[in-house]
Amino acid sequence: MAVFSRKHIYSFFKTGQNKSILLKTHLFKNAILGVLSSETSNLIMAEVKVIGSSIGVSLFCYRVEWALKLKGVEHELIAEDLRNKSPMLLKYNPVHKKVPVLVHNGKPIAESLVILDYIEDTWKENPILPENPYDRAMARFWGKFADEKCLTEVWTAFCTEGHGQEKAVESAIETLRILDKQVKGKKFFGGETIGFLDLVVGWIPHWLAAFEKVGGMKILDAETLPSLHEWADNFIQIPMIKESLPPMEKVINYFQGSRKYMLSLAADKK
Repeated sequence: MAVFSRKHIYSFFKTGQNKSILLKTHLFKNAILGVLSSETSNLIMAEVKVIGSSIGVSLFCYRVEWALKLKGVEHELIAEDLRNKSPMLLKYNPVHKKVPVLVHNGKPIAESLVILDYIEDTWKENPILPENPYDRAMARFWGKFADEKCLTEVWTAFCTEGHGQEKAVESAIETLRILDKQVKGKKFFGGETIGFLDLVVGWIPHWLAAFEKVGGMKILDAETLPSLHEWADNFIQIPMIKESLPPMEKVINYFQGSRKYMLSLAADKK
């Protein structure tokens, strides 16, 4: 069978030589379909990969997947066993050896907040950051605050018990009150549509509920954090978010093991 390259096919169309005859032949039709199919496959196949957790409950991985879905970016999800880290993960993230890692055209980007920035800069559709430089900087600031303060405070409360937990819960609520003020009077942190900060704190409606259930505590309350509570209800009802959430039972089972392990570590230190 004759083989036509893309150059040959484009040449036929450009010059018009024998075009009418060739278009009537199965050979030329097959050649066109073959080249176009090959090009389409190259665009769709594995141009963008996300190395995530095989457990499937990582809130850091989900924010990256949400951003890609929001942008309409096709991607391949690679499940990584973090108890037996693969050579691929160690190659693409040799510094932290953690997930998620975004691999775009063979180039790796690690750390979820950095990945969100990269996604925004690379794919312009459905922007998740505002155009104004100050507003963009503020979104990044609050994203960092949410990870380093809010999530850390909640995790501390989750990993303690007794009087220590009571104090940690109070501290977590006080920290979340700061976020509550940021979303007051707005449907989402990004305004009428979800944006960077919404994705970053997207763990609150689902994962925080699991933290509370497993840890025997209450943090997100409609009276204590009214704006954040309303935001959580709005966020979790977005079809793209709602349809992609991991089963609550799966998250709870994972957190039960995590809490047991963290409490045992604390006990060993006494």
